[in-house]
Amino acid sequence: MLKGHQSWLFENKPSIISTATVVGPFEGQGPLAEDFDIIHGDLYLGQDSWEKAEKAYMEEAAKMAIQHAGLTEGQIQFYLGGDLMNQIISSSFTARTLTIPFLGMFGACSTSMESLALSAFIVNGGGANYVLSGTCSHNASVEKQFRYPTEYGSQKPPTAQYTVTGAGAAILAPDGEGPYVTSATIGRVIDMGIKDPFNMGAAMAPAAVDTIEAHFRDLQISPGYYDLIVTGDLSKVGYLIACDLFHKHNIPMQQTTYSDCGMLIYNYDQQNVQSGASGCGCSAVVTYGHLLNRMRRGELNRILVVATGALLSPLSFQQKESIPCIAHAVSIEKSK
Repeated sequence: MLKGHQSWLFENKPSIISTATVVGPFEGQGPLAEDFDIIHGDLYLGQDSWEKAEKAYMEEAAKMAIQHAGLTEGQIQFYLGGDLMNQIISSSFTARTLTIPFLGMFGACSTSMESLALSAFIVNGGGANYVLSGTCSHNASVEKQFRYPTEYGSQKPPTAQYTVTGAGAAILAPDGEGPYVTSATIGRVIDMGIKDPFNMGAAMAPAAVDTIEAHFRDLQISPGYYDLIVTGDLSKVGYLIACDLFHKHNIPMQQTTYSDCGMLIYNYDQQNVQSGASGCGCSAVVTYGHLLNRMRRGELNRILVVATGALLSPLSFQQKESIPCIAHAVSIEKSK
């Protein structure tokens, strides 16, 4: 299964047998609205805190994915997930509701592909028949924890990103009609000394490029193997930096189409999102909604999703630490 130094090649090609995406009202105003299963008009979802609302989003996405697969919660062997809240409470409290054996993940905004890669590893090796993979974020809860509460009305610089309110979930099984998870590359932690929490794209771009370069090296393929390569949430600033790094590293990205989930989910002309989107829910809802729908329609046959994460905390920021970052890549193909 190990390919090269940091990649896995899944010979049994675990199948994504179902997905579910649940987003908030702002995401429902964007260009991908038709690709989401549920668009809520309420950020609170009847809860009395942003954090409880985030948990409610994740619970709904997880239960819907299970329902779409025609399964019951008791048939799922493991649930792998995480989020941005302290001690990943949105995911662990969701696991409390589901009562499915739980493995908590934390890779910041890279968690969607971290959990999908490990879920595929388990299924590929015969460790489970059904694994639930999912993650979530909520604009108000994340802004409150990492930057300023939304009620504060703080003005943001152009490099800042807007945290996605949404949850995405997928169920993997040994057999199915696809799409299939075919490989994964686990990223290294890269720290370029950036300390500004309002410039996450610049901090994460080097980690994304490092993982993509490792993926091509380990699997001995070129960018042209994929119809689309998409990073998680570098958004405008990080995307341009990544493009510059691809050029400097002589990575021929012109062979494929390169995009970014943080640039896809919102309409820049109508929604004030500064550089673009971020958050654990960003790459989760774009991948499990928009991208897999494109695969099902036959528009894409092979994609590489490279979710990126900034591994800071409020404590590390207060101690004036720089921002270490990571990226995990997962390849998804329409057919075996």
